[in-house]
Amino acid sequence: MVGCRPCLVVTLRQDNRLESFVQEQKLKSTPLLMPMYPAGNLFIPATHGRLEAILKEPAEPQAATLVLHPHPLGGGTMHNKVVFRAASALYEAGLATLRINFRGVGQSTGVHDEGRGEQEDARVALDYLSEKYPGLAITVCGFSFGARVGMELGLADARVTNLISIGTPVDKYDFSFLKQCRKPILFVQGELDEFGNVDRLRALVSEVAASTDAQLVVIANNGHFFEGGLSELKQAITDWIGRQTIAAAKV
Repeated sequence: MVGCRPCLVVTLRQDNRLESFVQEQKLKSTPLLMPMYPAGNLFIPATHGRLEAILKEPAEPQAATLVLHPHPLGGGTMHNKVVFRAASALYEAGLATLRINFRGVGQSTGVHDEGRGEQEDARVALDYLSEKYPGLAITVCGFSFGARVGMELGLADARVTNLISIGTPVDKYDFSFLKQCRKPILFVQGELDEFGNVDRLRALVSEVAASTDAQLVVIANNGHFFEGGLSELKQAITDWIGRQTIAAAKV
């Protein structure tokens, strides 16, 4: 990421056991294996080998979306419940929905790269979507670390028409680049988010809204992982992507 690499260093806390496990895996240069979850139904070729992915396709896709997971060193995978719920909302709205495991997670090859390589992984996934669904609008949706990676990539990539940032960790990473956004963008945030102060995010959204269609939905009494608020999160995404689909049809 040009000019932003230092802001993507690991900042989320991990307990000692997880951190020791991660470091051991990195030294072995093998992916983090999560056998309690089902394997993906797709492997996408990447420069470091492959990306494990799950693709869900409606009978007649109206658009396509890439959904990105939270920080790998904090246990983030494409099976994260927030990621799963967001992907479900988008799939039910008629979008072909792709989730990937970043490098070093699950059955994806490679090792964690503090956001630099992960942005390349997301770009590879976008390539896959644009080739498989030529001409369809693409939405990039990310949760936490996935939002930091996905929003910067989606902002710059002409193939991406809509952006969804969930649990935007404005206290951890620099999101000021979003002031340059000219694409419709939805923010969904827990009122008590531990990594993204909601008032600080409101200020950012106000600046973004000066130049584009930007909406912030705050889920009351919820923290970063939307405990007890996953249904409200899903509904916020469903409502917003429905409006975007209608607007696109009128163009």
